[in-house]
Amino acid sequence: MSGVIVHEWLERSGGAENVFGAMRDAFPNADALCLWNDSEGRFEGVRESALARTPLRRSKALALPFMVPVWRRLPEIDADWMLVSSHLFAHHARFRGAGRDIPKFVYAHTPARYIWTPELDRRGASLPVRMAAQFAKPVDRRRAQEARAIAANSAFVAERVARYWDREAQVIHPPVDTAGFAEEPELGSSHRAVVDALPSEFIFTVSRWVPYKRLEDVIAAGAATGLPVIIAGRGPDEARLRELAERMHPGRVTFMVHPPRPVLRALYRRATVFAFPAVEDFGIVPVEAMASGTPVVANALGGVAESVVDGVTGAHVRDWASARHLREAVELAAQADPEACRARAAEFDTQVFIGRIREFVTAD
Repeated sequence: MSGVIVHEWLERSGGAENVFGAMRDAFPNADALCLWNDSEGRFEGVRESALARTPLRRSKALALPFMVPVWRRLPEIDADWMLVSSHLFAHHARFRGAGRDIPKFVYAHTPARYIWTPELDRRGASLPVRMAAQFAKPVDRRRAQEARAIAANSAFVAERVARYWDREAQVIHPPVDTAGFAEEPELGSSHRAVVDALPSEFIFTVSRWVPYKRLEDVIAAGAATGLPVIIAGRGPDEARLRELAERMHPGRVTFMVHPPRPVLRALYRRATVFAFPAVEDFGIVPVEAMASGTPVVANALGGVAESVVDGVTGAHVRDWASARHLREAVELAAQADPEACRARAAEFDTQVFIGRIREFVTAD
């Protein structure tokens, strides 16, 4: 049986892109289609939609009103099924011609957050989006009924699928290259100098520097424990975070702007704990930390609470505003056995995902 893998849009990196790549590994003979492909050569042989031939590909916000009509009038295709990777409207996908009614299997990263859960995504706070959401919700729910089956990337998201789409979803956690993070990174002389200068103990995190990642809570954990903090990544919130660091934990917070991959992997391995305060649908970087043998101080809400085992591979935090709770969580997590962390991370390995996504599509 031939199939087609459908994805929202493709960028160079990201958790959704990792899922798309693993789907292609699971079904190497399947066709592939997205709205536009900006992966800079990472993904080749992917068909693009009509939006890709317009300036709208440069702005997701401006393209948004056109996405649903485009998804509903995809070109004819010779396929027996479609596997849809959706975090916005890709699950609306429908082909013309003979492919119009092929079985649709949806992998839901989440129902569109700024439509259904605007409290978790500031893009949903604007008046135009809130007004549009009232019309989009019934259509979005109706299109979700077209799926033969739905998989969610966490139980947290499966609950959201049930609440907003009125559909049951099985849980298939996203793929993580756990084997790669379990290996000692190869460091050149310049990278070795950076790693050798690291403190003997520190709290580490890596993410985009944007408000909803709640990186101020990582700084607070450092202040509560007296441990230095290293924050890797980059983003528009850098100035605010640097000001907060000087006020909350002066001289003890280091910002690393987009460190090279070998250095990043060394940071994972050398950290005392990895801190993850964001409320995410799943959260791949905490699994990467555990694969490196490093325990995680995680938010008790969201998908990360499913991967991090409280008291075994880290600690769950329910009150990030409490210095006492943060101190206790870091102390508990630091006692975790590195081998227990690696064993837990292996349950989310890419090969596990590939096997489960194949079963999901071929179960009938």
